[in-house]
Amino acid sequence: MTTLVAGVGNVLLGDDGFGVEVAHRLRGVPLPADVRVEDFGVRAIHLAYELLEPYDAVVLVDAMSRGAAPGTLFVVEPDAASATAPAEPPDVPDAHGLHLAAVLRFARELGARVDHVRIVGCEPARLDEGIELSPSVTGAVAEAVRIVQELVADRSRPGAACQDVRKEPEC
Repeated sequence: MTTLVAGVGNVLLGDDGFGVEVAHRLRGVPLPADVRVEDFGVRAIHLAYELLEPYDAVVLVDAMSRGAAPGTLFVVEPDAASATAPAEPPDVPDAHGLHLAAVLRFARELGARVDHVRIVGCEPARLDEGIELSPSVTGAVAEAVRIVQELVADRSRPGAACQDVRKEPEC
């Protein structure tokens, strides 16, 4: 069983660097040998092509605005309908303009399986220029690492941790 854990985001835009920070921290914790942790940063197209590899499970980690309190973590199974709709290029290209839903649609168009993907998202506090995470998002990083470890441990049980779960960060 092979698993990809991909940190996504722009470290120059504050909390958008959440996924990258989680990927960096995951490199310092014990994970099974068949788990590959990669910092994809803003290389969304590279991630789409990487999803063509025959992974048994994929965990994507990114900032995710859902209207919750900053630092709130989510574990989401992408909607099959949104992952299969045709991908459209972003109107205005920018460093993080191709969001995960578009990456998954594009990967599917290329022939990738996207039914084994989970997203660990964090509600950002700020997405303006700056290289530091906000305090609320920084406080959620350790919990996100723990959640990724859980998802990796549960990967042999399809659907074990797939529900859309909102987890409030500990203070």
